[in-house]
Amino acid sequence: MKREVWIVSAIALVNSLSFTVLLPTLYPYGRQFGLNDFETSFLFSIFSIAQFLATPVIGQLSDRWGRRPLLLVSLAGTMLANLMAGMATVAWVLFLARFLDGITGGNNSVIQAVIADVTEPENRARGFSLFGAAFGVGFVLGPIISLGAQEISLGASFLVSAWIAGIALGVTYFFLPETLEERPPQPHRLELGLAKLVTGLTIPKVGILLFINFLIGTTFTIFTYAFQPYFIHVLDQTPQSLALMFIIYGVLGVLMQTFGVPRLTKRFNLLLILFLALLIRSLAFLAMPIWPNLIYFVSITIFFSVFNSLVQPIINTLISLNANPQQQGMVMGLNSSYLSISNGIGPVIAGVLIRQSNLASYGYPLYLAGACTLMVLLVAVQTRTKYAPS
Repeated sequence: MKREVWIVSAIALVNSLSFTVLLPTLYPYGRQFGLNDFETSFLFSIFSIAQFLATPVIGQLSDRWGRRPLLLVSLAGTMLANLMAGMATVAWVLFLARFLDGITGGNNSVIQAVIADVTEPENRARGFSLFGAAFGVGFVLGPIISLGAQEISLGASFLVSAWIAGIALGVTYFFLPETLEERPPQPHRLELGLAKLVTGLTIPKVGILLFINFLIGTTFTIFTYAFQPYFIHVLDQTPQSLALMFIIYGVLGVLMQTFGVPRLTKRFNLLLILFLALLIRSLAFLAMPIWPNLIYFVSITIFFSVFNSLVQPIINTLISLNANPQQQGMVMGLNSSYLSISNGIGPVIAGVLIRQSNLASYGYPLYLAGACTLMVLLVAVQTRTKYAPS
């Protein structure tokens, strides 16, 4: 594997760390500024919305100006944004920092472009698997680092994230050469790609899968936001305990995607695995808020996490199998865009349902996520003939 692939995979690991360090911290940190649950949900959404808008622009600019300059700018933006957030004294600075981080943080497309630049077609899958593995490791190590940073303060997690982004910035500046050798003719203007989101739904076999994955992503991000205030307020737990939960989820996810998915896909039909995973996900969502007991909740979420780890790899595989070879990059890019939109919608839906004066309302988003996931399962089953791989 070429040196550049190892370098950008290391950058992907650092990117993942700088993001996942914040996952267990963002909700309690927002509450520390006096934000209510609905306002805090926007801290999650504003990053994803900004990233959705910026990612295609960053990709196009990297075609014009090169990969290395765009990586340097985006990593510097992440570092500055998290320094702002860690030292913020008023809430609007925190929102501005999250927006800046989202606008400059859509550099994974540039990292993937670097891998495509320097690898031969027969080695490209290995390069992308190394990138995926680096990201997965970050989802385990990030919450562990966050747990240590929280011993200082909640804001320290952002400062640690800024420091990690600074490391990636230094690695990019000193060790990564420019990999774009030939630049295509420059278009007259930059495209956000919004029209492609609509036309993507009309692609035979793929369009229905993109729609299903958008719904899957929305229900999941309802959960990823809602379980945090539920865990802290209803179950009376601390941000440190929340970080431990993210560590458990990360470890289970890596183990399932590394060992579970390859074994299951060899023995069982892809659609059967997907339908079973969605069914268990919906039942788990519905079961989580029934009994406000810590051991019960942790047991349900661990069971959920094991099967939930199957959903995204399977749906991505189905999308790839149904896409034409010439459309693979475009289709996977559309898939990422739809997931970014769902990441922006889900937390706000959860925030709307929660009322701080009513503890029972903290379970409403979980019930909604369960009911909606069950409906997604029904849609997936009813339309299976349209996307079932031959």
